[in-house]
Amino acid sequence: MMPDPTSSVPGLTDRRALERNRARALRLGPVDFLHRIVADEIEDRLAEVNRRFSAVAVVTGQPQFWRDAMPSAAIVADTPVLALEPGAHDLVIHALALHWAEDPVGQIAQAARALRPDGLFIAACPGGRSLHELRDALTRAEAEVTGGLSPRVLPMGEIRDLGGLLPRAGLALPVADQITQIASYRSLFHLARDLRAMGEGNALAQRLRRPTRRDVLLRAAALYAENHPDPQDETRIRATFDLVFLTGWAPDASQQKPLRPGSARMPLAEALASMRKPE
Repeated sequence: MMPDPTSSVPGLTDRRALERNRARALRLGPVDFLHRIVADEIEDRLAEVNRRFSAVAVVTGQPQFWRDAMPSAAIVADTPVLALEPGAHDLVIHALALHWAEDPVGQIAQAARALRPDGLFIAACPGGRSLHELRDALTRAEAEVTGGLSPRVLPMGEIRDLGGLLPRAGLALPVADQITQIASYRSLFHLARDLRAMGEGNALAQRLRRPTRRDVLLRAAALYAENHPDPQDETRIRATFDLVFLTGWAPDASQQKPLRPGSARMPLAEALASMRKPE
């Protein structure tokens, strides 16, 4: 279900700000190391699937990277209504854009409808404790300096919650897993520069609409360096990126099915008793 445009409930994402951030990232010369990690991971995962995919679509906010990475794939913008033809693809990849979606279930459901029977869906997005160090430093600095708080870092979904989206969107055999990438930076300001060059600046709908005070940023940088140093070099800071991968299949009669309730040949109590070792 798509969000109701007449609802008085504020949305999560300011799409215009997000598009501006992404356009600025292109001008800066985008920082794409997370996309490269995801592309390599997806390549490894596809190598383990005994299948050749010939009709691939990639949903992403960074089209140039994925156009280069997968020249034969259809590249689709991560707009609320995806430009995907029903039943047209045997593989749909949602690449590092799901975290900005107002309706992530709707995004996955649209991708699922675009799959042929037994087609594969793979999504990768930041989640878990991604950028928890930055969130901590900014929250503490703003509260200390101004006495208030404003949304600055996008909320991140937990792997269990994100994995639960797959069956809700109609996909079978759901799997969710996570890898963690730790990056090292000279300071909070160098991390912020990379986030802007990733197109991952603050695009929250409820964000502060004026520049952050310099004293807040300086205090946040000091708190970051004090509380989250890089263990390998304490003159630098660390930044955590938890990358969550979601995998599901379009339902098909050929897929494995769970046993029908009551079809077991031995009662559970009897099976458990047979497993007990004699005293």
